[in-house]
Amino acid sequence: MGLATVLTALLLGTTAVTPALPPVDADWDYQLGGNRAVPDHVTVVDRDRKAEPLEGAYSICYVNGFQTQPDEKRFWRDHWSLVLKRDGKPVVDSAWGEWLLDIRSPAKRDRLAAIVGRWTDRCSSDGYQAVEYDNLDSFSRSRGLVSRADAKAYAALLTARAHDAGLAAAQKNWVELADAGPDLGFDFAIAEECGRWRECQGYVDTYGDHVLFGEYRARDVRWTCAHVGQVSVVRLAVDMSTTGVRRWC
Repeated sequence: MGLATVLTALLLGTTAVTPALPPVDADWDYQLGGNRAVPDHVTVVDRDRKAEPLEGAYSICYVNGFQTQPDEKRFWRDHWSLVLKRDGKPVVDSAWGEWLLDIRSPAKRDRLAAIVGRWTDRCSSDGYQAVEYDNLDSFSRSRGLVSRADAKAYAALLTARAHDAGLAAAQKNWVELADAGPDLGFDFAIAEECGRWRECQGYVDTYGDHVLFGEYRARDVRWTCAHVGQVSVVRLAVDMSTTGVRRWC
């Protein structure tokens, strides 16, 4: 459901548009390292916000809502006050080389939500059906600077913008959020390596069948497929390359 659908609803006097959720028990692919063709059985695709959605598939727009993309440092230097810093230096997610965003005050959350909101609107106008705001759990890498309450308050702003644009919003990781996820506006979940850490059931308890699972190790895919029922599970390549391994249950 794109922006045109939302505008039509508004013109007709409808103030709320229910976003479409991804199909359950569907094979899916996570394509952040570049777009590639998918087998016919794959009906859900998650792609970077700068990419085009896959025609004929339920397409999820990847937006790094809580951290910076490694190739966008120039953009964020122009918004330097919105980057989280300690002793004057950016706080870095060392696994990916990304700077954390400073979501500690209402004013900064509003400014960041406006920036990310423009990206969200573009996802909608491009034809995506949903948006994934990655690094919801970045507070855990903030060296104690960002609180869980900060993350929740900011997430609620982002999901509201997604719904305004007619998009479903995916909770990415942070299984401990539990029933608070839907309260914050999340409609379904994307769980990364929950099989490895044996925490998949927590997502199912909250979102039922509306969970997309991704694992990096073959044995974790096998465990997840065997233990969490009729769900969508894909084995991913860590580098997210277009030639990386993909396996489904």
